[in-house]
Amino acid sequence: MKKIIYALILLASWPSFARQFDVEVIIFKRNVEPSSYQESWPDVLDPINLERAFSYRDSAMMSQNGARLLSLSQYKLNNVYTKLQNHAGFKPLVHVAWRQGDRGSSRSPIFHIQAGQDFSDRFVADGRTIADAKADLALTPLNAPVAIEKKVDTSETAITETEVTEPVADTSGSLLELDGTMQVYVQHYLYVKTTLDLKVPGQHEFIVNTPIEEKEITDVEVNEDTNIIDENSSLAIKEDPNADVQLGHLESVTPETEVKEFLKSYRMKEKRQMRSGETHYIDHPLMGMIIQVRKV
Repeated sequence: MKKIIYALILLASWPSFARQFDVEVIIFKRNVEPSSYQESWPDVLDPINLERAFSYRDSAMMSQNGARLLSLSQYKLNNVYTKLQNHAGFKPLVHVAWRQGDRGSSRSPIFHIQAGQDFSDRFVADGRTIADAKADLALTPLNAPVAIEKKVDTSETAITETEVTEPVADTSGSLLELDGTMQVYVQHYLYVKTTLDLKVPGQHEFIVNTPIEEKEITDVEVNEDTNIIDENSSLAIKEDPNADVQLGHLESVTPETEVKEFLKSYRMKEKRQMRSGETHYIDHPLMGMIIQVRKV
């Protein structure tokens, strides 16, 4: 009976034996131009998944997720931060430390990391300048995937058009230089997972589309009996801005491009296995992250 009682007491107090870790992170950018690297940077990035993500500055959410910020006296990487701060080639953007439990990826907190310069006075969320957004100019990257698909459905005796609608640019709120997510979790081993975008303004080449760019096709109709397109009706079909234009039997004409000011995002996406007590450096041509996870 005594053994059963001791076992029940141990089971009831089990959460107090859960491991905890102190996580300290420094994120910095390199003071270099992206064009100085021979890299093929993607023009179109998938949106970062912010589901379950919250700011480490939100004390209520930190408490709900079993985490809390550490005091400055508990920081261990102050010397590293000072060296980066004094180096002309780097600019620290984030230095933060917190304590959390050893939960798995489905329950461990996901932090929404935001820092650096606010570009919302010059750009909108999709990277266009405020002036271009107000003029409703659509900027199509040269290597962007085709967003519009047109097809003639002869079996249904109708012309149908499938269009991928682009998200409306958010012209309100902050637009910070560094934006993304970070998670430290335990899944047999200790892992850190990051998806961080660094926004850098610059000059980029685009196909510029005016607000209304349609080709008017007049007198087009599909004959119900023969499934042949006849000249009877009028239909406006949007053209693919990336496609070359064929003029009769002449050579294709590539759409004209224009160099525009644009706020481009450069992504650092990493999943790294770690051991407690180790200091890891996650590298990227334009930024970097130093992380240390210490067992409490």
